[in-house]
Amino acid sequence: MDVLVLGGGVIGLTVAVALAEAGHAVLVRAAEPPHATTSAAAGALWGPWLAQPRARVLRWAERSLSALTELAAHPDTGVHLASGKGVSAVKHEPPEWFRLLPDARPCTADDLPAGHLHGIRYTAPLVNMPVHLAYLVDRLRSAGGAVEIGAVTTLDQAAESAPIVVNCTGLGARVLVGDRQLYPVRGQQVVVTNPGIDEFLEVDTGDSTDLIAIYPHGDHAILGGTAQPYSWQREADKATTKSILLRCIVLQPKLKAAEIIGERVGLRPTRPTVRLEEQRGPGNTRIIHNYGHGGAGISLSWGCAEEVLTLIDSGAQ
Repeated sequence: MDVLVLGGGVIGLTVAVALAEAGHAVLVRAAEPPHATTSAAAGALWGPWLAQPRARVLRWAERSLSALTELAAHPDTGVHLASGKGVSAVKHEPPEWFRLLPDARPCTADDLPAGHLHGIRYTAPLVNMPVHLAYLVDRLRSAGGAVEIGAVTTLDQAAESAPIVVNCTGLGARVLVGDRQLYPVRGQQVVVTNPGIDEFLEVDTGDSTDLIAIYPHGDHAILGGTAQPYSWQREADKATTKSILLRCIVLQPKLKAAEIIGERVGLRPTRPTVRLEEQRGPGNTRIIHNYGHGGAGISLSWGCAEEVLTLIDSGAQ
């Protein structure tokens, strides 16, 4: 092993795959298995939400969009290209990242839900995260890497195992490296049977902690959601589940026939800017930090992984 990756979410696993396929001997060590991470709770539609700085984020998002689009050709990846729309009750300029989507276009008046004045119709990768995480684990193992479950409490401990450590611990970096800029934004989602919905819908709810999103994944759909800053609650709240379902039914009446089959909660690792940089650790170990992606983990995963690979290879002796 020459690289130890800390963290088994989509950021850590994607980095590990990129490094292993580039010829590095890689071990992923994670406090919990991939299916128990925040990544597994995501919806997950490409779109670099809650992430700064914009210039770097747009570059990472563009590369990730390309990589995910390629993966959508293979059903076992959990990625497919979905069409849908993002709508708002007020007119505004769309986020800058919409320019990366070649088919993005304004919604017609007939295409907007009642009470909404503005919308963009587009196609983007939509990811079944439990399937995608399992795919990344399999791909890592095929490239000679491995995943080991076990907490790492200090960087000193990690540095004893490998000359290069990539810190993809997400919210865990708050304790691991004492990063007090890092905080959770709690997301709760509801999993329902799909009553025949084939297009996604996202609603701009402004600064509200109550989100509205519908993500169809074949036989099921993910309904969102919440964005509750500084909440560490990882258990689902039944009243919140009911509220999410009711909000989504208003915009998509077909959901009246849907059956609730699950609830998901994830704590988005949020900070003023994504931290992707290198520092020297104990014993001159190279530490690459790659965390703080907020709600944009899947959207930035491949772009950030390639930057980590570039950092590592450019500094090789």
